Amino acid sequence: MIYPDLFKQLEAVRWNMDRDIPWDQFDASRLSEEQAQTIKMNAITEWAALPATEMFLRDNRNDSDFSAFISVWFFEEQKHSLVLMEYLRRFRPDLVPTEAELHEVRFEFDPAPPLETLMLHFCGEIRLNHWYRRAAEWHAEPVIKAIYETLARDEARHGGAYLRYMKRALQTSGDEARAAFAKVGVLMASARRTAQALHPTNLHVNSSLFPRDTVQSRLPDPEWLEQWLDSQIAFDTTWENKVVDRILHNLGLLFGRSFASVQELNRYRKEITGRLTAAATSAPPEGLPATA
Repeated sequence: MIYPDLFKQLEAVRWNMDRDIPWDQFDASRLSEEQAQTIKMNAITEWAALPATEMFLRDNRNDSDFSAFISVWFFEEQKHSLVLMEYLRRFRPDLVPTEAELHEVRFEFDPAPPLETLMLHFCGEIRLNHWYRRAAEWHAEPVIKAIYETLARDEARHGGAYLRYMKRALQTSGDEARAAFAKVGVLMASARRTAQALHPTNLHVNSSLFPRDTVQSRLPDPEWLEQWLDSQIAFDTTWENKVVDRILHNLGLLFGRSFASVQELNRYRKEITGRLTAAATSAPPEGLPATA
């Protein structure tokens, strides 16, 4: 099992909200109104770990090891929402999210292939690590800078934990896992070709609720994310390339080959898909023995 070791690793570096956040360094003159509003939106977005956890437990019912790890992931992600709300409670109580605003992002996600979902969230952790690092640079107020730096480190560790389960999946599912990881990797590393930010909270996950079936669409300001990325924290091509490089680098390590571009990863995806198709067509019909 992976969970016991991951629990020890994450427990050893867990931060304390009272002791490890420099609350006494708050400087009101260095927090603008627009910055405070984005903190509220991020606090609500982080609350969406709740429906994501419900999805993980439902779709991985046959995997107790991974489901146990999700208990730690859920705790730490909800803590992210809580520390952002605590910041607002202390310094901008008028912006603390209401329970109704938080509950609005709790909705059921459609079932999805577990391997693809695992890869999707691995990429999401990489992207959020970079978003929060950039947010820490954008903010001038010392306490919120420290909070975003702290959250960024958590997201990096979560990505590493997902990667361990991806390595296990290669051992147990082989090309099926490779195909799933490569497919989602191509999607998540192609953000420069899309109009929307590619993160799990910005993807459609419940067809019956469309178009309000993304986490971002259910926030008080559904348009805030694009403005935050483009006009506020300035998550530009340089930063996006860092995300893409990390995705390609980690998949290269996972698959034992290097990928210099999304195009190379896509060619690999087609190679694996072709291998799976060939294996399926050469298999004997169900119920018949294979020939010697």
